[in-house]
Amino acid sequence: MNTFGAIAAFLLAVVFILRNVPVGYGMMCGAFIGALLGGVSIDEAVRLMIDGAKEMTPSILRVLAAGVLAGVLMQSGAAVAIAEKLMQACGEKYALFSLCVAAMMLTACGVFVDVAIMTIAPVALAMAHRLDVSRFAILLALIGGGKAGNIISPNPNTIAAAEAFHVPLSSLMMAGIAPAVIGLFVTYQLAKRWRGDDKHMPKIETVEKETPPWQKAIVAPGVAIILLLSRPLFGVSIDPLIALPTGAVIGVIVMNKTRELNVFLRVGMEKMSGVVFMLLGTGTLAGVIANSDLHQTFMHMLESLGFPPYVMASLAGALLSGITASTTAGTAVASHVFGKALVEAGVPSLAGAAMVHAGATVLDHLPHGSFFHITAASVHMSTKERLTLLPYETLIGIAIATTCTVIFYLFL
Repeated sequence: MNTFGAIAAFLLAVVFILRNVPVGYGMMCGAFIGALLGGVSIDEAVRLMIDGAKEMTPSILRVLAAGVLAGVLMQSGAAVAIAEKLMQACGEKYALFSLCVAAMMLTACGVFVDVAIMTIAPVALAMAHRLDVSRFAILLALIGGGKAGNIISPNPNTIAAAEAFHVPLSSLMMAGIAPAVIGLFVTYQLAKRWRGDDKHMPKIETVEKETPPWQKAIVAPGVAIILLLSRPLFGVSIDPLIALPTGAVIGVIVMNKTRELNVFLRVGMEKMSGVVFMLLGTGTLAGVIANSDLHQTFMHMLESLGFPPYVMASLAGALLSGITASTTAGTAVASHVFGKALVEAGVPSLAGAAMVHAGATVLDHLPHGSFFHITAASVHMSTKERLTLLPYETLIGIAIATTCTVIFYLFL
């Protein structure tokens, strides 16, 4: 297929997504029309799309496994218990920092970043009302902490990058630790600028919800993370397909909530169903684009401009996350389309996966995605108010992506 078809598929998918077509359908439609414009037959276009979707199967299975852990953390009250303990440990003096850390840790444990923010938001709003801290400050703290945690998590975005570059999930999670720490620091410094700037703080009504003791709440994510890290720690490789549900089930047993396990599973499945469909749509688009020379064209263009291949990794992640307004979709498309070209250009697989993944945090918060609106609603913000945070969120993403690129380009 010629390069024109790949570009057309890419741009058409963007247009469909911006026109509020569901991301999965938008990518499928863009892929099909672009393939036809690229000179292939209808049968060949369908084959390319199916082959691309097949490449997503390992990621989809592991995402469904992650749903077990996510359902347990969200529905059992464990996520709230962990967040409250972290904020209590930091104290009122470092309230904003505690929010950053809480969002980072919940996301790193396997909770979706938007779910982590919605989970912490009621507690954060009550704290903000008591300490006279603005909604802008707490939301920026939660978003930045979530971005930092996302690149060290066993979430779908990390799974997609690890699968595309054929690197262990645990290795990719560990590769994001330093960028995540820098992102956490930058978030805290930016959030402090907004601390008292809120003229419309709503009255907060808190609702008491039963939560397990934090010592029991931490068991599920703790076991899952230990199992994921068993390869570098003990030399035993345990796949996320096994590690994530195992941690979740052990956590349920420790919290004495085995009777509610089916409820947790249903919640996890519901949360992951949208991601699974999005990954299938992503696979169809990646299958069409990867069959062209588009990635090689971009690589040659950057080389002619004097940019090293390492820069392409972060740029690809940032560009695709901005187009899809999604960390997961941006990471998946960028990894599958540009992964092979990056490795052939001399970028190590782990470096490529980490930089694409970090780059996907730069523009994943744009208004045409659900994350923008979910986070606004979590702290009772209007769209106009929410837009004021976009430059600061982008700065946090740039800090994470730049740190990752510098580490792998200069030191590894």
